[in-house]
Amino acid sequence: MKKLSVVGNWKMNLTLEEARNLAIRLSNEAVNLEDKVDVGVCPPFVFLKDVCDILKDSKICVGAQNMNAERSGAYTGEISGAMIKEIGCSLVILGHSERRTIFHESNSLVNAKLHTALTYDFNTILCVGESLEERETERTEEVVGIQLSESLKGVTKGQVRKLIIAYEPVWAIGTGKTASPEQANCVHSFIRNILKNQFGEAAQGVRIQYGGSVNSKNAKELLSQPEIDGALVGGASLDFESFFSIISDALKIEKSS
Repeated sequence: MKKLSVVGNWKMNLTLEEARNLAIRLSNEAVNLEDKVDVGVCPPFVFLKDVCDILKDSKICVGAQNMNAERSGAYTGEISGAMIKEIGCSLVILGHSERRTIFHESNSLVNAKLHTALTYDFNTILCVGESLEERETERTEEVVGIQLSESLKGVTKGQVRKLIIAYEPVWAIGTGKTASPEQANCVHSFIRNILKNQFGEAAQGVRIQYGGSVNSKNAKELLSQPEIDGALVGGASLDFESFFSIISDALKIEKSS
């Protein structure tokens, strides 16, 4: 059976005390987690060391929300893969829509970061998704297809197994709007076919998460869709009860590989 993946992206939220308390509650509850679901959290950079220390012996992995494509150098304000690896991170998010839209990260930059992440053996969440205008003009497949092909350029069949693809419709992130389960599943199926065309059988092991206002009320229906292999959770991951409700829903769902 394919293991679902539920990852909380804390974005630029919480105080250090709040982050530590949330990590402690997650650690205490994680002892009861079954191995059917991979769970992770991605705190802000300044909280990573504390959260890694709290969760290091738990079943919950810790990741960074971004990283630089370069290994080191004169890049004021940036964080390298080596830095986040050293403190205990095993996961990184790349190409999040907020990085693409607010900070104007291109597909080529995301691709460069991805190759660096793979050299550090990170499990990497690669995000793709269309804007509201692009959906309304029926360009979803065009936009997502280009993001995937350009971001995955040069990735091998062996490397793709380290990836999770997160489909995040930009119009649904932080807006309270959510793609219907059918809409999301349709795009996930499209993504799966692209991966199959590029990577063959290796693509079958790549999990495709949905992200975009996932919460405790809609998670079960979304995760029950045949092509949805998990969730990248934003605001709902900041609340212990909400996040663990989503994890509990994932535990009840079985997906064939």
